[in-house]
Amino acid sequence: MNVNEINVYLQRAREIIGERSEAEIAYDDSVVAHLSRGMDIKRAVRAANQEYPDEALTPGPDHWTDLASRYEYIREHKGILKRLGVKE
Repeated sequence: MNVNEINVYLQRAREIIGERSEAEIAYDDSVVAHLSRGMDIKRAVRAANQEYPDEALTPGPDHWTDLASRYEYIREHKGILKRLGVKE
């Protein structure tokens, strides 16, 4: 992968994930960590909500699938960044 391809990927990832505050990043990292330990999305969000109550999510029944997809994307993105040696 060349530098141009990496930059295009990073730009697209920023568009998909969106702007986040430091607190939102910490919350997202917590959800991803819990998912990586084998929790399902509902348990991971509940655990992150306890750790970061100011950032707590309260998704409705119709939002869990989308939320799971978002966090799976973030998890994969973090893995790609790690392999590339790039900091967020």
